[in-house]
Formats: sequence, structure tokens, C-alpha cells
Amino acid sequence: MSTINDSTNPVTTDLCQLVYISRITSTGLSSPSTLNDISETAVERNKIDNVTGILCYGNGYFLQCVEGSEQALTNLKNRLLVDDRHKELKILDFSEITKRRFAGWSLRSITLERWMTKEPELKKLMPFKPYEWDSNEWQKFLDILQGYYEEQTRTGNVDTPPVKYSTLGVTLSKVVGQHQAFFLIQTILGLMIVATLLWLLL
Repeated sequence: MSTINDSTNPVTTDLCQLVYISRITSTGLSSPSTLNDISETAVERNKIDNVTGILCYGNGYFLQCVEGSEQALTNLKNRLLVDDRHKELKILDFSEITKRRFAGWSLRSITLERWMTKEPELKKLMPFKPYEWDSNEWQKFLDILQGYYEEQTRTGNVDTPPVKYSTLGVTLSKVVGQHQAFFLIQTILGLMIVATLLWLLL
């Protein structure tokens, strides 16, 4: 618990923000419902813990911003550290805030391919590789997302969570497109190995 200094009206707050990035694992990728499972579980738990936030996924990476009490976020962080659906978790921020960015969302999960190609400022951060961003670019990214979803809320055009996405499908559509030569070589090598084994057995 900490106090915001104000000689006329001291206010005690226990509101914090946790922002992290991580990479999806083979375990997370192998389940086509990973994003939905995360979202459904988080929505229920976050409502109980009064945690709000947004979860972004794209190009094999997660970025999540969650808001709540220091204890609730510490508990969440500890659960995240042992979640085998992602790895290399890097905390970008865990600090006190005065108000929530995403107060209306127990969790909003989005994939980054849906609308970002139309947003000039976000196009500068694409392809989505948050580990390669400069130190303050995650803040710019969240500011743009916040503005976008505030507008969606205002117009009543917000996705109802949990959004039904296939992690495997989203990732493969990107990976295959970017690494066609690699997959082609791997396929040829695999066929050659099978052919060699069959020749030896016969």
C-alpha cells in the first residue's frame, strides 16, 4: 500500500500495472484453443480479483497488460512463471498507477493481424516482435491499443471476450508465409530419410 502525496487531500492507493512479454511454447502452439483457454480462465479469475487488462498475441509472441492490486498481480505473476504455454517471460513494468487503462475489460484478447495494418502508428511496430522494441515502444503500443478500444467501446463495436482464435492457425499462417523455403527443405529431407529407411528395409 502506498500514498500519493497531496497535502490537502492525501489518497491511499493500491493499484498497480503489470506488463510483460513472452514467447509461445510448443505446448501452447500444439493446442488450437490456447488463446481461448487463457481468456476464459482469466476472465473468471480476474473478475474475482478485480483485475482488468488486455492480452495480445501475434507472430508467436504474447504481450499482456494487467491492472489490479499489488497482491493480485503478484499472484498472477507467480502463476505466469509456471505456465508451460509460454517461455522467456520478460517483465516490462510492474509499478503503481493512478487509474486503469482498461477498466471495462476483465480480459480482452486480440490477435495483431486483424486491424493493425490499417493503423499508421502501429505499422511502424510491425512485424510484431516486442523483444526487439526500444525501451519505450511498448508504452506507445499500449497507448494506441487503449485509444482504439476506447473508440470501439464508445461505438459499441467491441468483441465479446473470449475471442475465438486458433493460436496454431494464427501462428502457422505467419510462420509458413515467412519460412516457406525452410519448410520445403525440411519436407524434402524428411522424404529422403523415409525413402532411405524403406530402401534399407527392403
